[in-house]
Amino acid sequence: MTFTLATWNINSVRLREALVCRLMTEEAPDVLCLQECKSPVEKIPFAAFEALGYRYMVARGQKGYNGVAILSKLPMEEAAAEDYANLGHARHIAGQLENGVTIHNFYVPAGGDVPDREQNVKFGQKLDFLTHMRDDFMAAKPQKSILVGDLNIAPREDDVWNHKALLKIVSHTPIEVEHLAQVQAAGDWVDVTRKDIPEGRLYSWWSYRSPDWDGADKGRRLDHLWATPDIASAAHSSRILRAVRGWEQPSDHAPVFATFDL
Repeated sequence: MTFTLATWNINSVRLREALVCRLMTEEAPDVLCLQECKSPVEKIPFAAFEALGYRYMVARGQKGYNGVAILSKLPMEEAAAEDYANLGHARHIAGQLENGVTIHNFYVPAGGDVPDREQNVKFGQKLDFLTHMRDDFMAAKPQKSILVGDLNIAPREDDVWNHKALLKIVSHTPIEVEHLAQVQAAGDWVDVTRKDIPEGRLYSWWSYRSPDWDGADKGRRLDHLWATPDIASAAHSSRILRAVRGWEQPSDHAPVFATFDL
């Protein structure tokens, strides 16, 4: 069985329904994981997606912020939905395909602007969320699983436009990178994107604040696609669709893809 999976922070699934439909039509991933849906589940425009062949959905939603959804052409059942760090936020959903593969879709808190948990509650929440993820994966080692989402951390020096300039900027601080590394190690997760594209600068997010995001190219790789070792070798063809960031009224994130032969 071969299937292609994509992950995309959509920044409002209702506002950008047309963009989701365009991606489904032009790229046709078998499974599409969305973050920051900013919608109650019942108001996600599922009928439009179903008409394009995405007959299965598992989701958690909230009005106006957060929210995660997995849309699939392949039969899928809900496998889990955890409230990490007990925040009461819709930031995780998991679905299981008929071949036994479990897909975890995460939206890790952004963490605010100040990288100090004493001065910034949101930063502490982000670290606690990651610690909870780590502890879960240590307690029950995942198998035959894929983890995707906006993890809101660019871990490598070549995952940001300027490593030194961003060392004190939330999303690239050493403490965040270390917390993410602990999550990855706890589940023995393989960074599929970097397995396929091991060298060079690679971004999935460009700020709305830049009037010329493409020319300035001050990006960060905040969106990730991981797999457990038992299936990571079956993954290939990773890519980030940078051009999507230039669509009309876009999300500030671009979708990340990989294909699995399982």
